[in-house]
Amino acid sequence: MTLALNHPMNPDKTPEELARGRFVSGIRSLILNDLAGDLKTAYDKRAAPAFRKREGREPVSSRDAHMALRGDPAFNIYSAMRVQAQKMVWASVGDSVARESDKLAAEAAKVSNQPGSVTLNPNLEVPRNVSAIDVHLMPGSYTRGDDSLEAGAIYDRGLAVFSMGLMGANLDDIGLSMAKYIALRYPDFQPQRILDTGCTIGHNTLPWKQTYPEAEVIAIDAAPGGLVYGSARAKMQGLEVHFQQMCADSLDFPDASFDMVWSSMFLHELSKKTRAAAFAEAFRVLKPGGLMLHMELPPNGEMSAFDGFYLDWDSYYNEEPFYKGYRDESPPELCARAGFAKQNYFQFVVPSVGIYGEQAIADMVDSDQAEAVGQATTGRLAEGVMWFGYGAWKQ
Repeated sequence: MTLALNHPMNPDKTPEELARGRFVSGIRSLILNDLAGDLKTAYDKRAAPAFRKREGREPVSSRDAHMALRGDPAFNIYSAMRVQAQKMVWASVGDSVARESDKLAAEAAKVSNQPGSVTLNPNLEVPRNVSAIDVHLMPGSYTRGDDSLEAGAIYDRGLAVFSMGLMGANLDDIGLSMAKYIALRYPDFQPQRILDTGCTIGHNTLPWKQTYPEAEVIAIDAAPGGLVYGSARAKMQGLEVHFQQMCADSLDFPDASFDMVWSSMFLHELSKKTRAAAFAEAFRVLKPGGLMLHMELPPNGEMSAFDGFYLDWDSYYNEEPFYKGYRDESPPELCARAGFAKQNYFQFVVPSVGIYGEQAIADMVDSDQAEAVGQATTGRLAEGVMWFGYGAWKQ
């Protein structure tokens, strides 16, 4: 399944492009369901027993599971197909972006005077973790096309193919699910100023503006093109968001100037040093009583060896070099080192609002099941889609 983007920069696909996108989505579904199940079976029946025999102990870590699986036929097939499918995601949308570059610019120009803004910093040196590698195997990474609309369009259209419909009709399911949970769980929390760090093109920024329409929402990222595209995309949906080119570890904002600092699937893109600085900066710019909130995949410390490696796979094979290092860290400790009091930390798993509906989130809040943190999605789609989040309140 591939989605039609919910704004005027939705591409006019040829029949061949439409078929290509559906094919790639179908291949990814096969990989993340059937082949992932085969991989788990191979681990339980062959790889883990061989590891026990060879090492004289159980595999207890993500690394152990990786070493156990390497060379197994099921692992080789799964990994080879997943890498090729990832490359095919971006290849399936590249032609339409190149063909429609003038259309993209024209549509963006139509909304240039709508509320909202984009501010680029030509003096900012884009970090090498963004510019020097093809993150997610995406050719040109987030800096493709410099400050044109190209990188944003590739990412937006590619994510529609990649997500197989699981990210919602506007690819914003993470933001919608998290915002709904926070609004229900903490009804007295009414942020007036919200900062999204590492926003890419703002898929999961806009739900916060929708949830708290009176709030000023600012979204930052280091790559310029995504911000230009994201600003136009937000305006096309009638949402006033201010996009700024900036790095999360060096925020150009005064102390105590935000009620909330948010990120989604961003922290694992940072080195350990940069990540620590980003946490410290979030603490600095939060007002007393403010909330820092992150959506990420759950840490390795709360997962089995196999499930931990299943998520760490991207660190080895999907051009995400800091992924495993982040997941080996402890979220409570990251928050504490930044200055947040340990008793003000919380974490939760929330069901996808697009799949299960708002009532499922309300029921979870009422029963306090979310904070009991069971299993977030490991990527094996048959297990359902749940989002893991954690945060801390600043005293």
